Amino acid sequence: MPSRIDGAALDHVAVAVERWSDAWPRYAVELGGTWSSGGLNVGFGPSQLRYANGGRVEILQPWRPQDNPFLRRFLDRHGPGPHHLTFKVPDLAAALDLARDAGFTPVGVDLGSPDWKEAFLHPRQATGIVVQLAQAAYAWESPAPEGFPTSRRDPAASLLRVTHALADLGTGLALFEGLLGGRRTAHGDAPDRTWEFADLEWPGPPTLRLVAPHPEVPGTPGADPLRTWLGALPGRLHHLAFAVPGDQHGAGDPGPFDPAGFRPRADVPGLFPTDGATLVVEPQDNLGTRLALVRPEETTGT
Repeated sequence: MPSRIDGAALDHVAVAVERWSDAWPRYAVELGGTWSSGGLNVGFGPSQLRYANGGRVEILQPWRPQDNPFLRRFLDRHGPGPHHLTFKVPDLAAALDLARDAGFTPVGVDLGSPDWKEAFLHPRQATGIVVQLAQAAYAWESPAPEGFPTSRRDPAASLLRVTHALADLGTGLALFEGLLGGRRTAHGDAPDRTWEFADLEWPGPPTLRLVAPHPEVPGTPGADPLRTWLGALPGRLHHLAFAVPGDQHGAGDPGPFDPAGFRPRADVPGLFPTDGATLVVEPQDNLGTRLALVRPEETTGT
């Protein structure tokens, strides 16, 4: 069995938009994300918002794309939406050796700075999403930029889970459990048996849920919505699951929390009846990324 990377941890999920300010009404005002860190770099500007449980979403915008066009190319090809998952590791050079031994070919390897070292696993090898491996000398913090919303939801939501859809569950487990060392906490079938899942966790939030079309379901049109949604792709980030304090969105009554575009849905892969009266905003109504509001406590289908 290939060795796993000791000490790896899922640090954050990143979404790409044209401008930070496009995402602030949703991720800061409605969900209460507070500014954690950010700045402008060559080709892109990263900004991280922190939620009540410490989970973080990084919002990426293009900046000086003529000098580094990777994010501009992504937006031109795909539009705004999920971009990457970042895993922090204690020793990036050693982690890359293990990744190569496992059959991966890291790209964008940069070991030059003592403060921040990084490399990437390409979506073709990493189940349809960019996986960033990073070694950081310290936690980055910076003041919020001018214009960041001062009126935000209080108390803030918690980022519980990233749900990633895969064509093949075993391939995802080989990467996220086998190489990256996620601890499997649950594994089973959806109530209607059209998809299967595995839950993985690392120290700290968020957790990762892998969902895949059930191998016993015929791949006929209409029989398997998840397989239809994936198409020919090896994987796509399906949704981010947030919890709102007090479960104020339950029973069809959002109370003081009335998020724009969220609608009740009970048929979303990765969600279970035990998640409660779930509200979902579809990608076309949220800059390319589906969000789900679930009960405050982490739940599974088991």
